[in-house]
Amino acid sequence: MEKKELELLKLLEGNARLETKNIAKMIDVSLEDTKKMITKLETEGAILGYSTVVNWSKVLEYEGVTAMIDVKVTPSRGVGFDKVAERIYRYPEVKAVYLMSGAYDLSISVEGKTMMEISRFVSDKLSTLDTVISTTTHFVLKKYKHDGVIFDDNDDGDKRIMVTP
Repeated sequence: MEKKELELLKLLEGNARLETKNIAKMIDVSLEDTKKMITKLETEGAILGYSTVVNWSKVLEYEGVTAMIDVKVTPSRGVGFDKVAERIYRYPEVKAVYLMSGAYDLSISVEGKTMMEISRFVSDKLSTLDTVISTTTHFVLKKYKHDGVIFDDNDDGDKRIMVTP
């Protein structure tokens, strides 16, 4: 991959709403060449999509729950963890699946409307898979940073206490 393509990817990863003409200026490439690079990277699968980071705590009607689930599994012969991970990531409530080092094999991010909905997913779907040995579920209480974006509830005002003589 060329240096300019890496620069372009880093820019889009930071802000997918950047206009192509601005990207072209930032990486010092013509507008046409920048468009071609983006199309090439999309075709090759380096760019898989464009997303928005939403602070759901600011959306009054939304009451969702996110859980991180550590899963210990028995890998399949010849394909390792890939088949198990594929079976798990096909569930619509699963938002991310990662192969991990350490005590657990997979880390899964799941979203649901309630804790009970996630609990049912773990007990009815995930833990019933014949390759799943054990699970540990961690419910997200508050997000501080996600995908490089800081979720700051502070108003940036001066929080120091005034001290007078």
